[in-house]
Amino acid sequence: MKKVAILGSTGSIGTQSLDVVSRFPDRFEVVGLAAGRNAAGVLEQIRRFHPRVVSVADEAAARAVRAEAPAGVEVLSGEEGAVAVAAHPDVELVVAAIAGGAGLRSTAAAIEAGKAVGLANKESMVLAGELLMARAAAKGLPILPVDSEHSAIYQSLAGHNRAEVRRLVLTASGGPLRAVPAAELAGVTPERALKHPNWSMGAKITIDSATLMNKGLEVIEARWLFGVEPSRIDIIVHPESIVHSMVEYIDGSMVAQLGISDMRGPISYAMGHPERLPLQLPPLDLAGRGRLTFEAPDPTRFPAFTLAYRALERGGTSPAVLSGADEAAVAAFLAGRCRFVDIADLCGEVLEAHVPEPVRSVEQALAASDWGREEAERRVARRAR
Repeated sequence: MKKVAILGSTGSIGTQSLDVVSRFPDRFEVVGLAAGRNAAGVLEQIRRFHPRVVSVADEAAARAVRAEAPAGVEVLSGEEGAVAVAAHPDVELVVAAIAGGAGLRSTAAAIEAGKAVGLANKESMVLAGELLMARAAAKGLPILPVDSEHSAIYQSLAGHNRAEVRRLVLTASGGPLRAVPAAELAGVTPERALKHPNWSMGAKITIDSATLMNKGLEVIEARWLFGVEPSRIDIIVHPESIVHSMVEYIDGSMVAQLGISDMRGPISYAMGHPERLPLQLPPLDLAGRGRLTFEAPDPTRFPAFTLAYRALERGGTSPAVLSGADEAAVAAFLAGRCRFVDIADLCGEVLEAHVPEPVRSVEQALAASDWGREEAERRVARRAR
């Protein structure tokens, strides 16, 4: 039985990870949970999965959980609590699904403690991917991607010689605004941008999907996860979200992973690795779909993804700065403080204003992300005057 900790347990990936656990109670034991401020949600998870240790975002939420949690459950709080859950001595696999840069310290702590990591927190790779992959390699630890695209790449590489890879191809749905004319993008509302056609996700990642910034961040993640130069990582828009990503080999062959749009597929692949789990999900009906389409992303209408290549070219702390700037710009858009088309502009301005340094520590990467966020916030405020 594999002993697991779920970081971000009340979020979308966290709850679906626990759904996988509930389907295979003979395969998984939940040792730890880390969540935000949803005390009621955490308490329900405690009653169902009986973890030994739980962490929530702050002490107020921790007091609410302690008041009703069964005896014997250790309740912690704050980032230090999430780190303790990730590094718990009984945990074998950590599903890292805390959103944004806030998940980096706990992901890093899991690696330092010698845990296998199911990685759903792409910001860990964006902020400090080279550093984390080096530490994981030194300890012989697997980093198992949970993002559907990177899971597809991982599966398409299985059994093949990495030296024979020509390029990686990340597919993108195109998001909710794929067919919107360029002239209308400036007037797009948050409500419209949040209506993703295929996936149910949090607000931040849904807006990133609409701008295609999410795909750019996935390029950065793929660069470090798979050790492939950015020039050999491409993006293709695939509105049906059936082909989750592809690998092209030097003989021209392409290996792709296909499946329905259900995150429990890649989650279970990471959690069950090296075995596949019989999920009993609906089968993929290709005949019923009728047609699969592909198109090139439009950098004129959606320039955000190109910034990721620029950040990798600049190197060092640049991807961390881009990630922080995007967090601030998306928050400003959702709050009505900037336009949809301003998101990429703000991120580009912040990226160019930054002087990159080599990433030597988690704290430095987080500081760079904080700088990017603060600089973007300053620029939003300046535009509003």
